[in-house]
Amino acid sequence: MAGGDWQRDVLRELKQAEGEEREHTVSLQLSRAEAEKAWRGDEHQAPQTQQAPHAPQAPPAPQGAAPAASSSQQRPGTQMPAPQQPPAQARVPTPPAAGQPPAQQPPAHHPRDPRLPTVSPESEPTLDPRLSAAVGRPVRGDSVVERAGRSLRKLTASTAREVEEVTRLGREVQQPVTTGRVIAVTSIRGGVGKTTVSSLMARTFNHYRQDPVLALEMDAALGTLPVRLGADTVRWTVSDLAQILKPSMLLTDVTGYLVPVAEGGWLLPASQGRIGAQVDVEMYRTVTLALRRYFGVTVVDCECLPGEVARTAMATAHARVIVAPVTAEGVNGTRKVLDWLAGLPRGALATTVVALTASSPDTKLDLKTATTHLREAGVAVVPIAYDRHLGAGGVIENALLGEATRRSAARLAAEALQFAVRMP
Repeated sequence: MAGGDWQRDVLRELKQAEGEEREHTVSLQLSRAEAEKAWRGDEHQAPQTQQAPHAPQAPPAPQGAAPAASSSQQRPGTQMPAPQQPPAQARVPTPPAAGQPPAQQPPAHHPRDPRLPTVSPESEPTLDPRLSAAVGRPVRGDSVVERAGRSLRKLTASTAREVEEVTRLGREVQQPVTTGRVIAVTSIRGGVGKTTVSSLMARTFNHYRQDPVLALEMDAALGTLPVRLGADTVRWTVSDLAQILKPSMLLTDVTGYLVPVAEGGWLLPASQGRIGAQVDVEMYRTVTLALRRYFGVTVVDCECLPGEVARTAMATAHARVIVAPVTAEGVNGTRKVLDWLAGLPRGALATTVVALTASSPDTKLDLKTATTHLREAGVAVVPIAYDRHLGAGGVIENALLGEATRRSAARLAAEALQFAVRMP
């Protein structure tokens, strides 16, 4: 019995040892599997910020989940390391998370050119709307009797001479120019038709020439050039453009600041019709020198003599036109201006044309005597007879001008351009 008990005790101890060994083997296998699983998870995970040794690493929160709990809500016994802040001068922008657009950087600050106007000007009407609505229909330059008589003459007489003259004048106005030509228009006093003559010349050049033509107003004393050329509103002026023009600008850039004329060409007004606008010699030089390279011909409507801008324009333009009324005092004063021009350099007197204008159909001064008196100074003289369409004011329309007025305007433009192309 004692031997049997001893054998049973040995067998029981062997079974207990075998069971403990099996449990130890299973425990080792489970530990190895967990280690391999953890190693695979770390291999596919993005590198994280280095943390303190032996600190457990929390798995990344899914998208849209609530933010992780604060340090006070962590598991007891776990101590999180304090975040390390890099120095301010070494701070690097954090790259955007996957699937999110990059943060927009603030635009770079470029210093503003102090020459540019601080505020873009608003468009201003050239006439009060109530006055514009009260303007009646424009009248024709020639009366019905004059038009009927001209039609009869064309039927009974040869018009070859008139056609030949118109063709010759057209060729002279269309002659090419190597660089932009500047033609200045002025007078000894206001109210004699200076702006009317400037408008006639600008429209004539626009009618015959293919290159762009500019009408430049340099008379800031409530000038009427925009009204005569049919501009309803004006915005940018000479003083504005003098601050903006740059050599790198193209014609398309420049014309954005100009007023397009209905029958062709461009207009740059001197003011917006306000009293107190100033145009000085520096503005004149800046604008004319910058714009002449964009336009074949520039017609400048200057202030009256002896203004400083007018005297500068008379001395520097390629050709000049002096408007004089068909009156004794007007012709006498214009002759004194011609004597002054004779003393200027560059042959100013030899490139000057006098336009004799009539503000009434009845004149006291003999036109032939007045023309001879002015030609004695060595200038060309072009008379412009009274025209009902011009005398009524308002917009000048080529189709409504008298036949004689159109020929006189073409002759004046041809004479001035002939003189202008001779100048370097």
